[in-house]
Amino acid sequence: MSVSKTPNGFELDDSGRRVVVDPVTRIEGHMRCEVNVDQDNIIRNAVSTGTMWRGLEVILKGRDPRDAWAFTQRICGVCTGTHALTSVRAVENALGIQIPENANSIRNIMQLTLQAHDHLVHFYHLHALDWVNPVNALKADPKATSELQKQASPHHPKSSPGYFRDVQNRIKRFIESGQLGPFKNGYWTNPAYLLPPEADLMAVTHYLEALDFQKEIMKIRAILGGKDPHPNWLVGGVPCPINVDGVGSVGGLNMVNLNQISGIIDQTKTFIDNVYIPDLLAVARFYKGWLYGGGISGMNVLSYGDIPDHANDYSAGNLMMPRGAIIDGNLKQVHEVDLTDPDEIQEQVPHSWYSYPDGVTGLHPWDGITEPHYALGAKAKGSRTHIEQIDETAKYSWIKAPRWRGHAMEVGPLARYVIGYAQGDKEITEQIDFVLKTLDVPVTALFSTLGRTAARGLEAAWAADKMRYFMDKLLANIKAGDSATANVANWDPSTWPKEAKGVGFTEAPRGALGHWIRIKDTRIDNYQCVVPTTWNGSPRDAEGNIGAFEASLMNTKVERADEPVEILRTLHSFDPCLACSTHVMSEDGEELTKVKVR
Repeated sequence: MSVSKTPNGFELDDSGRRVVVDPVTRIEGHMRCEVNVDQDNIIRNAVSTGTMWRGLEVILKGRDPRDAWAFTQRICGVCTGTHALTSVRAVENALGIQIPENANSIRNIMQLTLQAHDHLVHFYHLHALDWVNPVNALKADPKATSELQKQASPHHPKSSPGYFRDVQNRIKRFIESGQLGPFKNGYWTNPAYLLPPEADLMAVTHYLEALDFQKEIMKIRAILGGKDPHPNWLVGGVPCPINVDGVGSVGGLNMVNLNQISGIIDQTKTFIDNVYIPDLLAVARFYKGWLYGGGISGMNVLSYGDIPDHANDYSAGNLMMPRGAIIDGNLKQVHEVDLTDPDEIQEQVPHSWYSYPDGVTGLHPWDGITEPHYALGAKAKGSRTHIEQIDETAKYSWIKAPRWRGHAMEVGPLARYVIGYAQGDKEITEQIDFVLKTLDVPVTALFSTLGRTAARGLEAAWAADKMRYFMDKLLANIKAGDSATANVANWDPSTWPKEAKGVGFTEAPRGALGHWIRIKDTRIDNYQCVVPTTWNGSPRDAEGNIGAFEASLMNTKVERADEPVEILRTLHSFDPCLACSTHVMSEDGEELTKVKVR
């Protein structure tokens, strides 16, 4: 047992009761969390573990860089297109390829569609049950629920007492059947749930509405990308030609397709404004205590920026999503970010199940190495295939530890909104000020679990607005006679230099996403992805700094240690994504590495 203080300001005490959550569910991928709680059930030590290996970097080596997007898109089954977009940008950056203006608009529409869809699904289907008790909804008065709905969201048409009574009866039949599905294993008797029955019924009703509506949003990506999930992308632009006079689904984008997309954008904005945002504020009013916990690691946030207004300009001034870094919570100074500077971004592995050459502490992604090295520490309990307790003094995660200028950083919607607020971005500032005024809380309330959840909702509304902006821009460009969607001038590898390197970046729904590529003799020589959860879910680094997941749990009070809903609330507020691969083969079938899991 020991007490230590990390350089980023956290006092860790691994004495007291050890509480394990494995797996952490309602996320993408496999995650384990262990905490130590003191006699008052307050978390004094936190350990976050990614429990499976992705390995896409190894798969990509030796392949055609024009195909990389199709492989990297399979990293995740949720945020698929954002990896493809990042990949084609990396290749275009390496080879100096410019894309047409229409391609930029279409890419932005697809990316913004993902943002709106992902945030909506996260709030209702991955995170809501941390705050909402569906069993308690059975006690609600449908008439009182109707009044609450009209007060919270007067523009939503589905608000009659009969409507809520019908939904309540559906929930009752569902629960009585004993087949609880997504409601199974909830801590429904835990006093940490604070909503009155009417608020629970309203939220569960909208859970079902969002479940039905979310499939409509993704039709946009299916139209523009040919299918979804895993839509098609193209180095040099987008694969969908524009043919406004075309008929049916053959021959590219026609006016029928474009009008359908436009209509879905309007529906998306309406649902977010009339359902999502009102629900977010309604829940927050009952959980205002969560606006002062679950904070940011060392108060450090990072964003690469995204959504270029004009094609081929990735400067901070042309990006509609803010770029920058804030250290130690100093909102008066936003640092510039350079993804090509080896002194800015480095990945460390002292507590990750990877190995670096002797004497190497950190590597910039261009020089990154993905060499698995699985070994449990001496203080770990259990076996290699059945871990009972992690040894955080040794290696304990398949996630590397990226650092920006040596700092552990948080990425994601909250990071973007804190940076935008610090920069004085008009739209972001107006949104944040509205929420702070509505809830009657100070700006420091942003740095919290619920602040993280609120930022995601605000960004969904922002994304819906920008979907309309780029749709109008695309239609105006087409009307002016521009139908170009791809530039294939440098498609042939004979036009490429013998060696090249590039970086592509986006702001994925979960945060800063970067792909770094080295090309040699027209083939991928090295490829490294640093995904948002690599930043947020990182283990300790060489200096002992803990990552964002671990930092956010520190000093949180757990109502019942055997029902740690508080741990789920904070971890789910990041929307963790730990997608992975467990078995990698070389081109000739030779086994490169194998990870056996139970």
